[in-house]
Amino acid sequence: QMMLFGKISQQLCGLKKLPWSCDSRYFWGWLNAVFNKVDHERIRDVGPDRAASEWLLRCGATVRYHGQERWQKDYNNLPTGPLHKYKIQAIDATDSCIMSIGFDYMEGLEHVEKITLCKCHYIEDGCLQRLSQIEKLQKSLLEMEIISCGNITDKGIIALCHLRNLRYLFLSDLPGVKEKENLVQVFKTALPSLELKLHLK
Repeated sequence: QMMLFGKISQQLCGLKKLPWSCDSRYFWGWLNAVFNKVDHERIRDVGPDRAASEWLLRCGATVRYHGQERWQKDYNNLPTGPLHKYKIQAIDATDSCIMSIGFDYMEGLEHVEKITLCKCHYIEDGCLQRLSQIEKLQKSLLEMEIISCGNITDKGIIALCHLRNLRYLFLSDLPGVKEKENLVQVFKTALPSLELKLHLK
């Protein structure tokens, strides 16, 4: 069943790259909400890292595990074996359909050091606020890249100040972010050791 679902979700993610009419947005919105629905029983059964991996890959993102160089892209090829062995170290959500309702999957992740959000159409300020309040991420997250996410504004970016161990933040092509100078000052005060790179208009 899991393998079949993986194949179906991959095919649907491929279809999303085709030009669709506006009417179809409601369908994709509903489908993406299904992909993001949190299965708490699954988290209990297989552990937070495996459950989060399934969620992320189902939504078109990729993950890299601690001690591995290869990125996991195929839902059907997720590693089997001892569940405690595979800890997510990096998440690349480029072109994925992750949305805030799925962020409960991140609650139990203890080893995530880098997150890339690029062209994520469902990521908005509330997602960044939610992410920055997750205690385990506040401890582990060292790097973030946020690129071409049109629904993000200054409010969402400023929330990242709660990620107290963040060392590198790259922001690019975020039309909703208006007050660059203010952002620089806020981060300089809150996270003095942060390397902040801005490619914003």
